[in-house]
Amino acid sequence: MSRFDENLKALKQPHQRLAALEGYADGYEPVFVIENRPGSQGALAVYYEVAVKHGGLTPKAAEDALALFAEHTEDARANPGAHPNIDRLFAIVDQGLYYSIKAIPKAED
Repeated sequence: MSRFDENLKALKQPHQRLAALEGYADGYEPVFVIENRPGSQGALAVYYEVAVKHGGLTPKAAEDALALFAEHTEDARANPGAHPNIDRLFAIVDQGLYYSIKAIPKAED
């Protein structure tokens, strides 16, 4: 089984130029936001990778993301609420949810 840190190293790196990812269900206000800051950078990278690959956050994209989260996925199953970005992926798979994703670039310095 792969490990999360190994999976992160294998991802493309354009997410490093992002300030945040916003997820939209059916309106003009984001349902969720993942900011590019310590503690959420791994989630931002995983969500970005699967959203680009699948054209949004679909149940199949969520399954791919759960595989990338590796050992954190099992920890999230055992400890609901401890990993909200992974909990969201469980809901997407279980409920057949779809989100469009908007990448927010970092401001130019």
